[in-house]
Amino acid sequence: MPTMLIDEPLGITCVFSNGSRAEYSLSDLPNPGLVRDLAAGLVDLIHPHGTADSAGTVTFYVLALKSMARTLAERGFTGDAAQLRRGLLAEYWMGCTGKQEALTRGLVEGFARSGGGLGEGVLELAAGRHFNIQPNRRSLAPYPEADWQRLTEVCRTLVDESYAAHRRALAELPSGQHPQTGGWTVANLRWLLARLGPVSTPRFAAELGITEGALFQRGGFLQANAELFPTHNALIAYRLLFGIYSGIVPDGIDDLVTGDVDWAGDSTVLLSYIKGRTAAESVNLPRRAVRLLEQWLSHSVLLRSMSGPQERRRLWLSLSRPGQFTVVTGSGARAAIQRWVVRHEVFTQDGQPMKIHRARIRTTHHAMRDKSTWAGRGRATIDPNHTPEVEGDRYLTATTPVQQQAVEAVVEDAQHDMLRRAHPPTVITEEEAAALAEGYPQLVAALDLDDAAIAALIGGQCDVFTAACGDQLSGLHGPKGKPCPARPWVCLLCPLAVFAPRHAVNLLRLRAFFSRQWQQMPAAHFMAVFGAYAARIQQVLDRFEPSVLASATGQVDDVDEELPLRPEEMTA
Repeated sequence: MPTMLIDEPLGITCVFSNGSRAEYSLSDLPNPGLVRDLAAGLVDLIHPHGTADSAGTVTFYVLALKSMARTLAERGFTGDAAQLRRGLLAEYWMGCTGKQEALTRGLVEGFARSGGGLGEGVLELAAGRHFNIQPNRRSLAPYPEADWQRLTEVCRTLVDESYAAHRRALAELPSGQHPQTGGWTVANLRWLLARLGPVSTPRFAAELGITEGALFQRGGFLQANAELFPTHNALIAYRLLFGIYSGIVPDGIDDLVTGDVDWAGDSTVLLSYIKGRTAAESVNLPRRAVRLLEQWLSHSVLLRSMSGPQERRRLWLSLSRPGQFTVVTGSGARAAIQRWVVRHEVFTQDGQPMKIHRARIRTTHHAMRDKSTWAGRGRATIDPNHTPEVEGDRYLTATTPVQQQAVEAVVEDAQHDMLRRAHPPTVITEEEAAALAEGYPQLVAALDLDDAAIAALIGGQCDVFTAACGDQLSGLHGPKGKPCPARPWVCLLCPLAVFAPRHAVNLLRLRAFFSRQWQQMPAAHFMAVFGAYAARIQQVLDRFEPSVLASATGQVDDVDEELPLRPEEMTA
C-alpha cells in the first residue's frame, strides 16, 4: 500500500502519485496513543485514500498533529482519541489559529472514517462550524483585456525575434572560420561556439589564448552566445506564452521533461504534467501551443545536443549566462520575471509594471476561452449563431399587449431603481421646517407638501426606523394606500426618506448590523443583498456633525435586539 502507518518506530511513509516518497517520524511525541490515532486519521487523508498528494501538504498536517499532541499533553490529557471530549477540543480549537484548527479537524474526521471510535458528539463538533472563521479567499481575477494583449504581444515578439536570430546564426555557421585565422567577427565566434558548446567566458577566452577582459573588450561573444543558445530572457517569454496558449498550471509547466510530450501526428500533442496539489494530468494542447512547442524544441536543439544527460531531458533548457544553465525556482523565478517585465516595458493601462502571476495567466486563459466560444465577443448571447437583432426579435419581443405591459413595467422599475440610487440622500441638519423648504425645494415640490405636512415631517410624527418618511401610503414598495412594508434598510435608497440628527442612533445600529452580516456572509452574497444600502448609509452619516455621531455612538450596543428584525434576518 503506498501510504502506511508504521508502529515501530511510530511514523508514516508515503508514496505520491508522481512517484515521489516521503517519511515522517512521530516517535518523539508525548501521548503515543493519541498520536497513533491521529496518524491513522492522517493516512486516510493522503493519496490514494484522500486528496493530499504532495510532501508539502502532508508536512502541514504532520506539524499540526505534533502541535495538537504537545498542547493537549501540557493540559494534562493522557488518553487516546476515544477519550477526547467536546469541551477539551472546543477549548483547543478556540485557542489555536484558523489553519491549525482546519488541519486538526481533518485529522479527527479522518480517524473516524478509518473506523476509529470517538466520544459522544466529538465527530459532530469536528465536522461542524469552525471557531476561527477563515477569511474570504477570492480567486485571482482575469487580467484586463488590454493588459492581456500587451503581455501576449511582447512575448510573441521576443519569441519570434530570438528564434529568427537563431535561425540566421545556424544558416551562417558553414561559412564561419576560427577567429584566429578568419578574423574577429560574430560569425566566426559563433562557428567556434558551435564546436566548443555552451562554455563559460573564461573557457572561451582560454581557447583563443586571450584574457577574459580582452574578450569582452573586443566584443561579440555575448551576442554570438545569445544567438546560438536560448537565453533566460527568451525562456521567460516562451514559458509565459506557453501558459497563455495552453492554460496549464505553472508548476506543471516548470517541471516538464521531454518525455512528457507525446506526439500524435504532426499537429496533435498529448502533454502529461503533474499538478502539485492533486495528481498527474494530461491535456491535448491547442494548435497555437503545439506550434510554439515545436518552435522551442527547434530553438533549443543545439544546446540540448551539447548538454549532459540530466540537462538534456529537461524541456525548458536555457543559459542564464555563458556556460551556466538556468536553474531558478520559487521567489527567485518571480523576481526574474518582474525584472523581465520592467526590461521589456510590459506596463498596465495606468503605466505601472504589470505584476505577473502565472496562476492568473491560467485564469485569464480560461476566461478568454469561454468568451471565444461566444464568437469572441464580450456580450453573452442566447445562441452564438444568432445576431443581437435576431435574438431581440425572437426571444425578447412581447407578442401580446399584456406581455408588452409587463416588460415595460420591469424596465420602468429598473430605471426608477437606478435613479433612486443615483439621487443624493436628503439630510437636514437643523430641526426647522423653513430649512427643509429652502434647502430641498425639489423634494417639497415632488411630494406636494404643505406647511402642516412639512411640520409633521420635521417634528417626528412621520418617523420610521431610520428616517422620516414623506408619504408612508405612497405605495413605492407595496400597494398604494397601504403602509409601506419595506425593511428598515430599504429606506436608505427611498426618495421619500429625510434623515435628521435624531436618526443617527438607529443609523449607527443599522451600520453595525451590516458589519455583522459582512462577517458571516460570503462577500458576493453580501454585496448582492446589502451592498447598495451599506454604501448609502455611509453617505448619510458623513453629512452629520461629528459631535452628533459621537453622542449617538454611546447608545449603540451592537446586538440584533436593537433593530426590528425577522428571525431569518438575525446574525448567527
